[in-house]
Amino acid sequence: MFPAFCFLIMSFIHFIEFSGTFIFAISGVMAAVQRKFDIVGAFIIGLVTATGGGTIRDVLIDSTPVFWMENEWHILVIFLSLPFCYFFRDLILRLRNSFFLFDTIGIGFFTVVGLQKTLDAGLSPLIALMMGIVSAVFGGVSRDVLCNEVPLIFRKEIYATACLTGGLVYLLMNSLLPGDRFNLIISILVVILIRYFAVRYSWELPFKPLQRKRKSNN
Repeated sequence: MFPAFCFLIMSFIHFIEFSGTFIFAISGVMAAVQRKFDIVGAFIIGLVTATGGGTIRDVLIDSTPVFWMENEWHILVIFLSLPFCYFFRDLILRLRNSFFLFDTIGIGFFTVVGLQKTLDAGLSPLIALMMGIVSAVFGGVSRDVLCNEVPLIFRKEIYATACLTGGLVYLLMNSLLPGDRFNLIISILVVILIRYFAVRYSWELPFKPLQRKRKSNN
């Protein structure tokens, strides 16, 4: 019974990983579409968005080949995002904040996937938390840099903080109920809800740069 339970958990994690890959690929492709990139450019942006964070995570935790090279289904999923965005482009563009929606769901998925994979590698919860954030945000950072945008993580918006909170919730729940799939679902929802409400109500981190006092000429 225990091996079957572990198989179900791992299958669920893989489902989340592929879902996150598809959703992040859509956000990348739609960013390329909005900037009128050709189909090759759209695929590259989708690939970088969907795999950038996980690639950095796997290199840092010495898990090579990186995840998308071990399973070509990740590349297939990214390819599928191209016709999906093509056929449903008008619908997606009509949706309010569609780019924000797919990006938000993506960081929720990848936070817990990156965190769990790092724990499975035998590293500490603190490192796992950091790798969860890396998995979630660095694909978007790569996308924004390639699209000549200031990455969201460097703005005042609550972005990586949502991933941090969701990761902490996952670690806490996993310590109470180890291996429960609802830990994944609840943690993903925490990330998504924090990010959603942060954008809806313009929440920002309470940080202001120091300003030098002007010297008086008198």
